Amino acid sequence: MRPIHKNAWFLAALSGVLQILIFPLPGLYILGWIAFAPLLVAILHARRPTTLQLPDAPGAKLVPANFFQAFLLGYLSGIIWYAGTCYWIYNTMHQYGGLNVPAALGALLLFCLYLALYHGAFAGLVGLVADPARSLSRRALVSAPFLWVAVELARTRITGFPWDLLGTSQVDNIPLARIATATGVYGISFEIMVVNTAFTAAFLIRRSQRSMLLLAALSAALVLQIGRWIAPAPLPTDRSAVLLQENVSILDSSAWTKDFFHSTLTEFSSLSEKPVTQASSSASTRPDLIVWPESPAPFYTSDPLFREAVSGLAERTKQWVVAGSLGVRNASETPEQATEVFNSGVLVSPRGEWVSRYDKVHLVPFGEYLPFKQIFSFAGGLTKEVGDFSRGTARDPINAGDKKLGVFICYESVFPDEVRRFAKNGAQVFVNISNDGWYGDSGAYAQHLAQARMRAVENARWILRSTNTGVTAAIDPYGRIVASIPRKTRATLVAPYAVTNVTTFYTRHGDWFAYLCAIISVVALLTRFLPRKEAGK
Repeated sequence: MRPIHKNAWFLAALSGVLQILIFPLPGLYILGWIAFAPLLVAILHARRPTTLQLPDAPGAKLVPANFFQAFLLGYLSGIIWYAGTCYWIYNTMHQYGGLNVPAALGALLLFCLYLALYHGAFAGLVGLVADPARSLSRRALVSAPFLWVAVELARTRITGFPWDLLGTSQVDNIPLARIATATGVYGISFEIMVVNTAFTAAFLIRRSQRSMLLLAALSAALVLQIGRWIAPAPLPTDRSAVLLQENVSILDSSAWTKDFFHSTLTEFSSLSEKPVTQASSSASTRPDLIVWPESPAPFYTSDPLFREAVSGLAERTKQWVVAGSLGVRNASETPEQATEVFNSGVLVSPRGEWVSRYDKVHLVPFGEYLPFKQIFSFAGGLTKEVGDFSRGTARDPINAGDKKLGVFICYESVFPDEVRRFAKNGAQVFVNISNDGWYGDSGAYAQHLAQARMRAVENARWILRSTNTGVTAAIDPYGRIVASIPRKTRATLVAPYAVTNVTTFYTRHGDWFAYLCAIISVVALLTRFLPRKEAGK
């Protein structure tokens, strides 16, 4: 077996770097149209033929990598991409998880080595589909977008870490992002990969034909990119909500003395109450909802001080209140089980009654629970700091008077199919409460925001996003931020919004497109090994 050409290693690494640049921050989104082309070229132009006879592709001197070689090229690209976009894991593990520097670095390295397997799988499958004797393998180029979406689906469903799916990079491209109302974010990922394969083909064909295909690929990228500068008219709103940004530091539990706890709640209540009392009594302008975010404060639903503060706010303002909290199910309620703690959003009525609660279903591994505790006991410090939560069981909307709220918490916003279930079950507006303080000043907060915005696009829903440290914002069904407040400030935002009962094709049918791509990928792999009929027979 011939070794991989050194240029292929360089191209694979370059692709990893380009993939980093297309996500915020720095957000060089235009590079997304070529970010995967170097990796595809590396796979299809990886090694010299094993015989002296050159392949019959005109002018070709190098041929595709085999499965294992292609896997290694993709694996390298994936390691670079994860290290460059999820570097914040180190700081979270070290600063808040109690891990020392070597352990935190080791955790980041293991994370990159594990998740990069998906990049490796994509590249390996492209190499497997490719014609081993032709660098310009039409089958591989046509299959690549389908294979990429299938791997993204696997990353979402199997590993449960669909962070920064490729299509999310185009959330500001409103005309292109509208594809997501039918296909979810996966349709945008597919479109991006189609353009990347066009650039790849332009590099691999004859030089005499290259200019025409390159011009076509450039034209496609330009036309699709222009959508980022197309701004539809603002969408109508007839309601507003008060979103609190608490800006609570992540403190040791001993710092929450009774006086500090009481003064913090008093300040939160005052900030939340002021916009309501200052507003006109007109139903079209007066806020009809107050939202407090997920935060590191010990706001237990069983705590009388916390309950009194939230109920009092609701009664004084005559408004519905959603408050991030730590839901408690005591053993006395379920004698057969121990006391359980949930990451929750509680709903309080204008009469001060605690009427409903959403318990977070999709918890953060190593952050909100420790998977395989015997194996990962070394990471127990992190869950000791953050919490060891139980899972919720339903994604049903909660009724707040004349509106149905789809409440989802923090990390849940990165799961397309899970969020869309709220809309399918009747949610008329989304409420996303989050604590992005764990990310520090890294680019993770911007990545997280972009993914929440894509959920608004997919389901044609307004999102009221209340966060601990930012970004607190109102997001319209086009994914646009129509109102926000600066990060790391304790303040409230009067956020305009509207409710709707309209459902998108994606809301109704979910990840059908991604599964279709997975089926086509399987067919492509099977046809690769079917015997061919000889010419003339």
